[in-house]
Amino acid sequence: LDEIIQDAAEYGLDEVDMGMAHRGRLNVLANIAGKTYGQIFREFEGTTDTSTVQGSGDVKYHLGTTGQFVTAKGQTIPVYLAANPSHLEAVNGVLEGIVRAKQDFKPIASFTVLPILVHGDAAMAGQGVVIETLQMSQLRGYRTGGTIHVVANNQVGFTTLPKDSRTSLYSTDVAKAVQAPVFHVNGDDPDVCYRRRGHNEGDDPSMTQPLMYNLIEAKRSVRTLYAESLVGRGDITQAEYDEVQTKFLSLLENAFAETHAASIDTSVIPNPEAATANQPQRHPAATGVDVSVVHRIGDAHGNPPAGFSVHPKLEQLLAKRVDMSRNGDIDWGFGEILALGSLLLEGTKVRFAGQDARRGTFVQRHAVFHDRVNGQEWLPLLNLSENQARFWIYDSLLSEYAAMAYEYGYSVGNPDALVLWEAQFGDFANGAQTVIDEFISSSEQKWGQNSGVVLLLPHGYEGQGPDHSSARIERYLQLAAEGNMTIARPSTPASYFHLLRRQAYSQPKRPLIVFTPKAMLRLRGATSNVEDFTNGVFQPVLDDRSVEGQTRRILLHSGKIHYDLLAEREKRGANGVALVRLEQFYPFPEIDLAGVLAAHAGAELVWVQDEPENQGAWPFIALELRRLGIDGRVVCRPAAASPAAGSSKRSAEEHAILMDGAFAGL
Repeated sequence: LDEIIQDAAEYGLDEVDMGMAHRGRLNVLANIAGKTYGQIFREFEGTTDTSTVQGSGDVKYHLGTTGQFVTAKGQTIPVYLAANPSHLEAVNGVLEGIVRAKQDFKPIASFTVLPILVHGDAAMAGQGVVIETLQMSQLRGYRTGGTIHVVANNQVGFTTLPKDSRTSLYSTDVAKAVQAPVFHVNGDDPDVCYRRRGHNEGDDPSMTQPLMYNLIEAKRSVRTLYAESLVGRGDITQAEYDEVQTKFLSLLENAFAETHAASIDTSVIPNPEAATANQPQRHPAATGVDVSVVHRIGDAHGNPPAGFSVHPKLEQLLAKRVDMSRNGDIDWGFGEILALGSLLLEGTKVRFAGQDARRGTFVQRHAVFHDRVNGQEWLPLLNLSENQARFWIYDSLLSEYAAMAYEYGYSVGNPDALVLWEAQFGDFANGAQTVIDEFISSSEQKWGQNSGVVLLLPHGYEGQGPDHSSARIERYLQLAAEGNMTIARPSTPASYFHLLRRQAYSQPKRPLIVFTPKAMLRLRGATSNVEDFTNGVFQPVLDDRSVEGQTRRILLHSGKIHYDLLAEREKRGANGVALVRLEQFYPFPEIDLAGVLAAHAGAELVWVQDEPENQGAWPFIALELRRLGIDGRVVCRPAAASPAAGSSKRSAEEHAILMDGAFAGL
């Protein structure tokens, strides 16, 4: 690492960014990133100032840092070490995203930030996110100009031997997939690496690898071998070695003694200024735009490049978008385009990635058009004004784990950009659960690391079976605490528009989880007027002011089921039923909801959802209502192990029962 960073400075690179797990991390923090011995000792001691804003914190092996590396010639180069949980290789995609964000800051993209990833051999071969990250390396949406991977071949994966942990001869054989050069070096050479102990300082590997560690115990230590080599070559004398060793041990002893003398330490917080876990999120006062902005974005879709051959099926869509910008009935896809385009016009960069993101899984987005004859690409949102912000939208590789990690990292590295990752179907995010658990939901509390990444998760019970229905709302709500993220399910294009614009300008930055629709994308009536985009803000609760007379029942709900309830109420002529929409689940909008409930005083409160009783928002809603002392019951599908029925016919039957339950007794 020392040699690599020396050369990076010599060649004039801007920065070196590193991601690594635990083995050797303290060494790197001290000797590469410049963290003081006193800081490291204090982190081990855990002496912290409880009056500081620091969230839960994390163990010393996980903390990141920023420092300056000084070369032998006196040059300096910034070094960044990313915070990383115990999930070993999870940092790979995150680090690459951070690096790409820094590279994109430049007017002309350049690869002047060098990424380095440090692996153990067992993890390199065994963790699938490694190959996912390697596959990103040459893709236009993800390349960072090349990454140096350093693999410490420790011969033991925790207590597992190589013969039980991989099929390939070398742990680095996965790199052959991208034809990366691999250099093998002898681990007995003290200039390179040597692992003498077990998984950690207290582990005894001889219990499971007795033969290997009998050999290792017979070997002299790296320090002894290296000292003999230096003395033997005449580089230093034995007396000089003894003097340096004595001075260094004294330095450590003094730092350790000072640690015990200090009563307060705030250095355990990776970035105290960014540790905002207890700060409420501030939102812009208004997110509407001038009508001219709506017109300009609409007009951009009616102005293809000269000679561009529009696909016949899309000619009508382009004309419709121009018309919607004037006459309303704006659908979900164009409402989203208006949000992104308006931000670009205001100078906010937008990065959007996901499987089929450019067209949209449900053929609804069409942010990119392709010439029917020559395949040339046309992005209307790139042609709004001469001084607009940059816009990137990419179809990702078929990955969730590394791909979501990348967008999270990008949002950390470029906090002023709106960064969105879309799942093909909401439940596909399951493949990136580690990223959600370890980074998105808790990085601010653990490390003071903020992210404004947006996850778009298509969700809806339309009879498509268990694997294309549920985005697992309940999982995100289980992770919601300390204001760590926003979880929303808007029910109109305008609501979605204001939500995205609010997210772009909210401070401090926190992740946004959006459960987006499927059938509602083209549902008649699920549209918004132009005025809805030029006025107002995102409203966490939408009241129903159409109820005539005394309200007898409030059907509190969220998302597409609103339009089913609306049709059912009209069909049954059910008077006195208020359809109140919860557009935001978390932070729970208790003040807004209390105001709406007061407007319908005396009415029975019923939560209605498509999801089974043990899933969806109800487990969370039930606890919130109980906390607020509000009585309410639920109408939903029975508790189930599977997210949804496997046949559309059965799903329709369940939905009819659900509608009956919502209006029973009225």
